[in-house]
Amino acid sequence: MPAHTETGDPAPLGLVAFGLTTVLLSLVNAGLLTGDGVVVVVPLAFAFGGTMQILAGIMEYREGNTFGTVAFSSYGAFWWWFGLLELLGVAGVFSLEGLTPVVGVALLLWGVFTTYMWVSTFRLNWGLWSVFLLLAVTFYLLGFGDFLGVDWLVVAGGYVGILTGLAAMYVSFAEVTNWAFDRSVVPLGGTPFPGDDRRRETTAD
Repeated sequence: MPAHTETGDPAPLGLVAFGLTTVLLSLVNAGLLTGDGVVVVVPLAFAFGGTMQILAGIMEYREGNTFGTVAFSSYGAFWWWFGLLELLGVAGVFSLEGLTPVVGVALLLWGVFTTYMWVSTFRLNWGLWSVFLLLAVTFYLLGFGDFLGVDWLVVAGGYVGILTGLAAMYVSFAEVTNWAFDRSVVPLGGTPFPGDDRRRETTAD
């Protein structure tokens, strides 16, 4: 049998792919960048936010990490959905006119998904707990904004989305830095609800 080779942690890759793409789109949603900037976001959504997270999810599966597999694969697929929606709509393959409330419902469903993923972070660390809480709030604000046609909710979702993306990038930074120094240099916080846990931690504390 071949000798065991230690593998790298794919979580920092998935987190920065999610976080960086989220910050850019959220700057547009918040009105801090022009709405035409979506054409810059779409390729990034495919290349980084979507593809890299799906790859991270596959690597988490090989590590036996259920949470990481579900989270990264799902949010990677979200970015592909967003990119295809924008790309095909602009290309005239289908019309998005009058479908904003339907997009709002889709975002609300992503909020529900994020909420139940957030529950699992109570056994991980405060860094991830914060990321998923902020992301759930972002989805709910954007979803209700689109569904109800209330622009200020979308703008608010943009601002919370900026915080969400920065929080994800911080956790990625912490995990890479702590790995490089082989000790806890950048804090992630302990487990919100500690207890006997015979499972492998999703990410390094």
